[in-house]
Amino acid sequence: MNHEPLRAVIARHGLSASKALGQNFILDRQLLARIAAIPGDLTGQTVYEVGPGPGGLTHALLDAGASVIAVERDRRCLPALAELQALFPGQLRVIEGDALEIDERVEVRHAAHIVANLPYNVGTALLIRWLAGPWPPWWASLTLMFQKEVAERIVAPVGGDHYGRLAIAAQWRATPKIALLVHRSSFTPPPKVASAVVHIIPAPAPEGVQHALLERLTAAAFGQRRKMLRQSLKGVPGALDALAGLGIDSQRRAEMLSVDEFVALARALS
Repeated sequence: MNHEPLRAVIARHGLSASKALGQNFILDRQLLARIAAIPGDLTGQTVYEVGPGPGGLTHALLDAGASVIAVERDRRCLPALAELQALFPGQLRVIEGDALEIDERVEVRHAAHIVANLPYNVGTALLIRWLAGPWPPWWASLTLMFQKEVAERIVAPVGGDHYGRLAIAAQWRATPKIALLVHRSSFTPPPKVASAVVHIIPAPAPEGVQHALLERLTAAAFGQRRKMLRQSLKGVPGALDALAGLGIDSQRRAEMLSVDEFVALARALS
């Protein structure tokens, strides 16, 4: 397959990364191939990609045998993606639009691997949306690039500095891990911070737990994370009685309560 240097593709189409769109392009084809390999063998699999830009990761996914549905809102990148469509006939569908406004269940229709170097300004919002839907989810796995600090918040253990709402959202019915650390110099332009690729696989959801209630609990608990639970949760009806019923000390703080304990608390209130 044609492996014209990405720098040449970008120059030929007069592209530059848009700060407003949170874009940072990766030009290293070996690194892109490593990212595309994280979900496993993609031969004949469907991949949903958000923010393909000039198509570096898209090319790696197509090379790996995937059928790719790519969502791009930057019209400047569409000609470069059209070249990939010609190079891989029938393997790439490009949707012009905002990923936050697209109904993926309509566009994708069956279990897809989501693989994306997410634009920094929408990455967390998209992750929360993908984690919050009906379970089991429409996606088979998530392989997503984040700022390293966000990645650490997703995989954080109880009691750690990064442990909070995002860790619980990602861990209560899925298994996240940091699959790859990526140096700033890998990007054009280089961001101010290091990045990391997070790989998330859905797990069975605990029974008897309302997702909305778990979200409300964690919002209250971590909204005042330095306060004891008896203070931070007093606005959630029944929460203090549930703590007592479960034998959880109300003088503990949110960051010392495990994912399983938050799940048990949500189940008691559901």
